[in-house]
Amino acid sequence: MRKSVLIVEDEPLLRLLAMDLVEEAGFIAVEASNADEAIAILETNTDIRILLTDIDMPGSMDGLKLAAAVRDRWPPIEIIVVSGMNNPQAHELPARGVFFAKPYDVQRLTQQLRFMAP
Repeated sequence: MRKSVLIVEDEPLLRLLAMDLVEEAGFIAVEASNADEAIAILETNTDIRILLTDIDMPGSMDGLKLAAAVRDRWPPIEIIVVSGMNNPQAHELPARGVFFAKPYDVQRLTQQLRFMAP
């Protein structure tokens, strides 16, 4: 059974590119345009194995706050944080969280996804 990755990205084109990457890596891509949508999806979809979130997003919380909330409420979910503007320190990421700078290396990100949810 294929595993699901929740992609949280407010820029539609970047979200589509991330969805293509995730699907080409063999996962089911689930999309959200902000943290509030992501939380609503996580509350109803128990198949999500990885959260892939941008840091800079409009709404009630940014990607780092979303990552922390997911780590607290859904500890088994693996977390990948991405940004083209921020470079968070290790202590800003949740436990087991991984950071990729945009534009990310497609091959490295694909390897990370497969490592997190073999």
